[in-house]
Amino acid sequence: MGRFISVPVLLAVAGLCLGADGPNLTDRYRAAADKLTAAAMADTEGYERLAYLCYRIGARLSGSPSLERAIAWSAEQMKAAGLSNVRVIPVKVPHWVRGAESARMLEPVDKPLHMLGLGMSVATPPGGIAAEVVTVSSFEELAALGRDRVRGKIVLYNQAYRGYGETVPYRTAGPSRAAALGAVAALVRSVTPLALEIPHTGTLRYEEGQPRIPAAAVSPEDAMMIARLCAGGVRVKVRLAMAARMEPEADSGDVIGEIPGRERPEEIVVMGGHIDSWDVGQGAQDDGAAIMASLQALVLVKKLGLQPRRTLRVAFWVNEENGSRGGQAYRAWVGDQIGNHAAAIEMDGGAETPRGFGAGVDQSSMETLKQIGELLEPIGAGEITFGGGGEDISPLLREGVPGLAERAAGTHYFDWHHTEADTLDKVDSGDFRKSLAAMAVMGYVLADMPGRLVAAGARGQ
Repeated sequence: MGRFISVPVLLAVAGLCLGADGPNLTDRYRAAADKLTAAAMADTEGYERLAYLCYRIGARLSGSPSLERAIAWSAEQMKAAGLSNVRVIPVKVPHWVRGAESARMLEPVDKPLHMLGLGMSVATPPGGIAAEVVTVSSFEELAALGRDRVRGKIVLYNQAYRGYGETVPYRTAGPSRAAALGAVAALVRSVTPLALEIPHTGTLRYEEGQPRIPAAAVSPEDAMMIARLCAGGVRVKVRLAMAARMEPEADSGDVIGEIPGRERPEEIVVMGGHIDSWDVGQGAQDDGAAIMASLQALVLVKKLGLQPRRTLRVAFWVNEENGSRGGQAYRAWVGDQIGNHAAAIEMDGGAETPRGFGAGVDQSSMETLKQIGELLEPIGAGEITFGGGGEDISPLLREGVPGLAERAAGTHYFDWHHTEADTLDKVDSGDFRKSLAAMAVMGYVLADMPGRLVAAGARGQ
């Protein structure tokens, strides 16, 4: 027997279809976007939260007491803001401890070097390692030296900055490449375009089957000095001392809060960044500004009474810097409901002037996103390009969730990245408010619009 469908229901369904084909998203959401942008540009609460995180809690390396204070405080902030379903998703994280460390040139002159041990590095023997240095500017040069000229030496990678993606493999893979040829330690020129005697840390990844040798970053100036001496035939000898160690894995967690959807609460748009940072600086640009902007975006949506069609969720993922356990744990927690994730937005490029979003979506969805981008033109953040994602949302993207990455100007981001200089003063409050506006508008519209994005590669892409 056929089911009777009332006229009101038929009209409602027709309205949804007409809405999808009627006014474009720019027209549909102009008023809401203007309200969110105005509220963001007048907001002071979000930056004050960031100041508390930076100045009262500080650096937040996985396994540290300060990270756990940040997690507890963040959950309290979400509850105080009136978000729903606030919880901490349990995550086991690696616990690497830096310990005392130093590097010193012994020959041809006696002078200290500006250094920071690389995250997850092993320690040197007590008293350190004193050895001659050989320098290379590429993996090809290292291979050309061969085992006979590398064995027993400290390898210095003096690779000039050519963009983060091209240069960072010398930090992540360099120690194991050197160890495979018998090196006793590795030094890496800091991955930065700026030379101000500031070393930049970051994680390394030891290759299975190769010896684990201690590794540290040195300032660009020290790297260039050593390389020039070696190129001139001068013997350079360095002592590297590191007391780094691994403790047992620690209990930690991802922090999430929500604005439940008014019509499709089971569908999720999640956005956020990572709550952990390196143990130097304050984790202001990387990635404190992102999580505070994402949280405040939901706060403004709620304050303006703009309950979206779908659930809008903020996530503070943990352990992005040296393990990516938070993104993996979030994916496991989602389980077989992953198909309900309509979009995932990650902000992990700093809070300098926002330019727009990169997106891993199909062509049709790109046109949809460009309509949303027009809503962000008043603050200069309307550029929508292909290619989006991030370390924390990558487990979701691999299973077909459309991913976006907020794009910032990045003029100075890698000047401060992973250094003592990543402090609150580097976050301009006006740029922070623009980032807040961009996240609020994009998150709200994606959660409220009638249709959903389609990931790149779907529908035979």
